[in-house]
Amino acid sequence: MTTSHTRRLRMPLIALGLTMVLPLLGQGTAQAQTAPSSSKPISVIVPFSAGSASDVIGRLVLDKVAAISGRSFVYLNRPAAGGNVGTQSVVRAEPDGLTIGFSTSGPLAVNKILNADLGYDPEKDLQLIGVVASLPNIVVVSAELPIDSLAKLIDYLKKTPDVGYGSVGPGSSQHLAGAFFEQLIGARMTHVPYRVTGNLVTDLVSGRVPVSFQLLPNVLGSIQGAKVRPLAVAAKNRLPALPNVPTAAEAGLPAYESAAWFALIAPRGVSRAFVDRLNADVNQALRDPVVRSRFSDLGAEPRESSPEDMAKVMATDIAKWGEIIRKGGITSQ
Repeated sequence: MTTSHTRRLRMPLIALGLTMVLPLLGQGTAQAQTAPSSSKPISVIVPFSAGSASDVIGRLVLDKVAAISGRSFVYLNRPAAGGNVGTQSVVRAEPDGLTIGFSTSGPLAVNKILNADLGYDPEKDLQLIGVVASLPNIVVVSAELPIDSLAKLIDYLKKTPDVGYGSVGPGSSQHLAGAFFEQLIGARMTHVPYRVTGNLVTDLVSGRVPVSFQLLPNVLGSIQGAKVRPLAVAAKNRLPALPNVPTAAEAGLPAYESAAWFALIAPRGVSRAFVDRLNADVNQALRDPVVRSRFSDLGAEPRESSPEDMAKVMATDIAKWGEIIRKGGITSQ
């Protein structure tokens, strides 16, 4: 075979090789455009104040994810309107994998019922990543209030209408736990919403707003300092962090169960590859013994889940709390 003939045979093969390789190069370029650079930090919008349960749990989990994945996270606290403002800012963010949110059951489920003009639909306008943890509400009172049992608190509230209870805003688990409590015991209380958790705890400690239905991370220091007294846990089981505090059922109110859940979200349109990678890293972080031990200290239960699992949790909460909200005539104010 002549050299010129060999060259003629090679040329179609080279062309064929380029035809096969170029699309692959194009695919790699397209994927690079949709996947964020690992050198860029991911902004995490937390729609509640620094030091709140959301903030503490979100940082705990994502700091471990950072160690697993090599990605870094920057936390942005945007507390307002019971978590709605911060959650909506996730909805409006670019779906480039550089902005996510760490939100709760209030702005992700309950507030949809409370507020007809929420500005977003959590079931349609967000990309769900997964539920991370749940925390039961705890019935707590100021140490300034001479009450040391749930039965005594119920008796006091029935004799003293309009006692104030604090929460981090309308639709929060703290707000609805209080409303549910009112319905069960047949007493009338006054909901006092706060924007900043620290201000709520200050007024709780002083006795200005003497009752709350709190999440343990928000009041753990005050409980340890004997400034706030826990009376009952609104869950089936006692918390390892508060072994001497009875469940509501043990304290005489068996139907009283209430909990907040915490979850990761992203703007709608972010790539499924990004979602699946982050979900896998989070679930791995939740298996870490140190993370689980810290969760136990905070009264939190780790919950591995998928985006589809989270959608079911949201729908269940909307149905459950919708009935309580309608029964109590509760509004977003």
